[in-house]
Amino acid sequence: MLGAVNAMGGVYMLVRNLPIWTVVIIEFILAYTLEITVGSPMSFKLACKVFDPRETHPVLFETAIICATVGIMCPAMSFLAAFLYYPYYAGFNIFTLLANWIKLVCFNFPFAFFSQLFFIQPFIRTCFKAVFRRKAETTQTVNA
Repeated sequence: MLGAVNAMGGVYMLVRNLPIWTVVIIEFILAYTLEITVGSPMSFKLACKVFDPRETHPVLFETAIICATVGIMCPAMSFLAAFLYYPYYAGFNIFTLLANWIKLVCFNFPFAFFSQLFFIQPFIRTCFKAVFRRKAETTQTVNA
């Protein structure tokens, strides 16, 4: 696949072909910035409107945050992708941009939601349990 991308002269983004690593860096910076400035703060506030973190089981509250994050980030990142990868060589039309955005949201949302909920969240929870279990065992051994 990289051979095909290189043969085309890169990936079409922002009116020209860019090298694949440039595209990856641009997407990473945009996604990280959007997550830190908008996604995380808003998803926590949305989850707190529905659940009280002091009274709700941590797994349920964490699930609410994840669902809110996907609900915020998927449309936002899909809009950025629709804008970045828009076929500007054909002229600009706002309805084409909106149609591309809706198409991307429809493609990305189910994957983002279900992968976060059923694969990524359980994997991270298992990793944290293993790390903190070892830390607790080490602390108990040192205190004994």
